[in-house]
Amino acid sequence: MAFEPPSAEVKGAAAGDLIGLPPALQRAFAVDAPEFEPIPKPGPNDWLAAHHEPGQTFDEFRASRPNRPTRDRHTIYLQPLGDFSPDRSPSSEKLREFAAAFFAMEAKALPPAALDASKFTSRRNPYTGNAQILTGDVLNFLKSRVPPDASCVVAITMEDLYPEPSWNFVFGQASLRERVGVYSFARYDPGFYGEQRDSGYETLLMRRSCKVLAHETGHMFGLAHCPYFNCLMNGSNHLAESDRRPLHLCPVCLRKLQWSIGFDVIERYRALERVCRADGFADEADWFSRRIKILSNE
Repeated sequence: MAFEPPSAEVKGAAAGDLIGLPPALQRAFAVDAPEFEPIPKPGPNDWLAAHHEPGQTFDEFRASRPNRPTRDRHTIYLQPLGDFSPDRSPSSEKLREFAAAFFAMEAKALPPAALDASKFTSRRNPYTGNAQILTGDVLNFLKSRVPPDASCVVAITMEDLYPEPSWNFVFGQASLRERVGVYSFARYDPGFYGEQRDSGYETLLMRRSCKVLAHETGHMFGLAHCPYFNCLMNGSNHLAESDRRPLHLCPVCLRKLQWSIGFDVIERYRALERVCRADGFADEADWFSRRIKILSNE
């Protein structure tokens, strides 16, 4: 059956019963707020044209016993892997700042790890000729290095990835039980495809990298793909679809993450506005600013 955007009733049921929540949270999770755009009907090559996404309601999420921060495990660790040269890579420090703001948790960057041939299997992609790293080796490397206070450890790399010899490539892979994942930003750089890096491409690469970091780490916290709104947790089949996703969570996904972590929604939005403004994401910063005014009754 072809995907049809959900009704207001379906979206309301997905967000769950808001009665009894503080007024600020009721406003934050209201599904009729105009700032949250409806999910577009998919084109023939889009994610929802090829994948059936039943949706994950807030109640289903809570019942799934997702990975949640604890007193002992409260830090997101970023593990840069391989070369992160400033001329072709997003800043690992800016990515750390964004992760800390998005998840309202402490985030730390570990010292970069070299691509030691004795630890990581590599190959040349038969189509692009670019070097690729086997994701399973990265996950095994991370499992042996999870700090005691880690909620999760995420390897970030500018190297292309593949999960097994029969696959062309993969953007990333995670082991949710072991709380480790690896994500590549290589294919978010126009230079990967031999295209010219236009003026301002650094902001484009940074925006794309922040999106994939937040989306994939959201999966590690138990958030499934979102079929309710135009949302950061939408699935994507191609770069244009990924670029179309916003940098914010819809009310349904926001409620899931807030329940898991327990952050103050307005303070989280303020942190995200500051980071987005500093990184040159003016439209996203303005969106967060509008939500802060609405939730603060300003």
